[in-house]
Amino acid sequence: MKVTETPLRDCFLIEDTVFADERGYFFESFNQQAFYQHTGLNISFVQDNQSASVKGVLRGLHFQKGNAAQAKLVRVLQGAVLDVVVDMRPHSPSFGQQYAVELTEQNHLQLFVPRGFAHGFLVLSEKAVFFYKCDNYYNKAAEGGIVYNDPTLNIQWPIQEAQLIVSEKDKTLPFWNTAWQDAGFDAL
Repeated sequence: MKVTETPLRDCFLIEDTVFADERGYFFESFNQQAFYQHTGLNISFVQDNQSASVKGVLRGLHFQKGNAAQAKLVRVLQGAVLDVVVDMRPHSPSFGQQYAVELTEQNHLQLFVPRGFAHGFLVLSEKAVFFYKCDNYYNKAAEGGIVYNDPTLNIQWPIQEAQLIVSEKDKTLPFWNTAWQDAGFDAL
């Protein structure tokens, strides 16, 4: 396992050792002990989620507010996505900054997203199956988000806006300036 800290504090890109031969491949996708050794973070995941989406689907930017905040370990099982995170922790040196990485079934990269981050992804392939582990249970009452086309964040999505498939709910999420203040991440 190779772990690299991204420009955002506590957010890590994980490259697992993949053993491939004529039969296919094998890799250990998560080992809590190795993760702790590389990051110093003691994470206990309690929920796994999976979604399937077609090309152009943009999900996000989502987060869980306050005590319902979730850390996530995300990866792509099929296809390719552009994965984007934004640090929403007011006391973090990377507050308000974003990071994007392409996660694919070929590169087997994983991204660890700490609590206090907004997260979203855009499907680049014809279909993508996206998988993530969470360290806190989903809480509908704590849902939060930032609209994907927020002018302050100015995220550079690589598909033209007219071709994006975005849920009505995600189209009406608040802007950055409101969202981070309502998130309740002051203690993170």
